[in-house]
Amino acid sequence: MTGLIWTELKQHAPFTAIGALAGILVMQVSMNLPKEVSYQIFYILHPIHVVLSALVTASIYRLHTCKHFGETCIRGKCNLWKLLLIGYTGSVGIATISDSIIPYLGEIMLNLPNREIHLGFIEKWWLVNPLAILGVTFAFYRPETRLPHAGHVLLSTWASLFHIIMAIGTTTLPSYYYPAIFTFLFLAVWLPCCLSDIVFPLLFVGHGGAKRHHPA
Repeated sequence: MTGLIWTELKQHAPFTAIGALAGILVMQVSMNLPKEVSYQIFYILHPIHVVLSALVTASIYRLHTCKHFGETCIRGKCNLWKLLLIGYTGSVGIATISDSIIPYLGEIMLNLPNREIHLGFIEKWWLVNPLAILGVTFAFYRPETRLPHAGHVLLSTWASLFHIIMAIGTTTLPSYYYPAIFTFLFLAVWLPCCLSDIVFPLLFVGHGGAKRHHPA
């Protein structure tokens, strides 16, 4: 498992860095957005991130517990309730760390003027939680990993970005803030996304499963 984690982190680092750099460019054109607008954009990106994360997390577990590994099988050894618990926890729990908690820590360290944490599964529980369940449901009937995983990583970058932009508001930041924001965007996506999509579901798979399949 340690080898798998290190391999996935190395493979995802370049893509995550490109996403974080693109995020800085987006921030340039999105600067001085009213906080309310950034808030609305965040709550478009974050729920989509959650549903894709739930789909990939549950799919990884689903594929590794099928009787015929690698096939899109409907019936197998996968328990729906266990799948729901793994998919929900891995998506909502880790997506919250990625999109909200790590950006918020960055906002505190940078002393941004409107810093505030936004927990989607509480603030908009009626939206985020059902979407996580929807992602798990898709995974149960038609597991898919590669495209949802790539979309999940990219959307996580944007969601983290707009959480930070909310904290900036209409304030003009000095240029030396940007490397720090890049760092927090990178960290907010790199480790949590690999853990939620790949490592977390494989913790519940029997010995040997981690060597068979991953989305990247």
